[in-house]
Amino acid sequence: MKPHEFAGDLARKPEVLDALADTLAAGNPWAEVVPAGAERVVFLGMGSSAYAGGVAAARLRARGVVAVSDIASTALLPAWGSGAVVVATSASGASVETLDALTRIDPTATVVAVTNTAGSPITEACGATVDLLAEREAGGVACRSFQHTLAMFLALECHLTGTSTTALADTVRAAARASDWLLSTEADWRPEVADLLLGPDETHLCAPAHRLSSAQQGALMFREGPRRAATGCETGDWSHVDVYRTKNTDLRMLVFAGSPWEDQMAEWAGPRDTTLVGVGGVVPAATTTVRYPGDHDDDVRLLTETLVPELVAARAWQDAEGTR
Repeated sequence: MKPHEFAGDLARKPEVLDALADTLAAGNPWAEVVPAGAERVVFLGMGSSAYAGGVAAARLRARGVVAVSDIASTALLPAWGSGAVVVATSASGASVETLDALTRIDPTATVVAVTNTAGSPITEACGATVDLLAEREAGGVACRSFQHTLAMFLALECHLTGTSTTALADTVRAAARASDWLLSTEADWRPEVADLLLGPDETHLCAPAHRLSSAQQGALMFREGPRRAATGCETGDWSHVDVYRTKNTDLRMLVFAGSPWEDQMAEWAGPRDTTLVGVGGVVPAATTTVRYPGDHDDDVRLLTETLVPELVAARAWQDAEGTR
């Protein structure tokens, strides 16, 4: 993994997202590979792919589609037979756990690879492939590919619910504009946010359940790049399982706005002088807030907001490596 190249990958998010929007405006990539009447969907993946799958499965269930997301390393894969669609995701196309899972699924299921790497092992193990179109990530970190995985899963949602991808293409373009704004104004917001978030102990990233992948991915960026202690949390559950660290550490928190449970979180964090940074909306007890164009739209948030911790992590990583 390369810190300078990672920062370069982030800088190209707007243009690569715009190209993805063009593809989605022209049609749905899933139309040729998944039966419109698919009865059940299983998402398989590791790391960022699993984070995106968890949100995608929850969204499909909310739309009446039977769907689950399992980490590919599990020994308990669903045995759902010929009516199932298995979506196996690996940006590199070589995740060994996902490839192993493909040897253990029901052979009568429809199996689709979702990858950013043409001709990779996962494409050979599946009957069809959806290309993430995120282009090569020179830094070795799944950043654009994570964003594109979410977008492609939204396209699958459109396909399975009989919805055109026209509105989704507009959403992806809005995320490109929002990403461009965050990049072009980085010098205005990132130094303060970094000072607040990168304390001596650990950082928690919280997001509402329907966008939990943002907290998980953001925390991964802190761990993967600058090797910082970071945990991704669901905002409501934070008050039950992660709140305890406010008592005896200099805990810092990044909170992606939009959960109805933020007041409960602030009841614990505020009186204990926990440092909070809000992203994408007003967050109780936040010291500062990062806003961006389109952050009133929940799907724009989903496709955009991880850029905030990604940029903080990228610059901290560059500083640690002396590459800036």
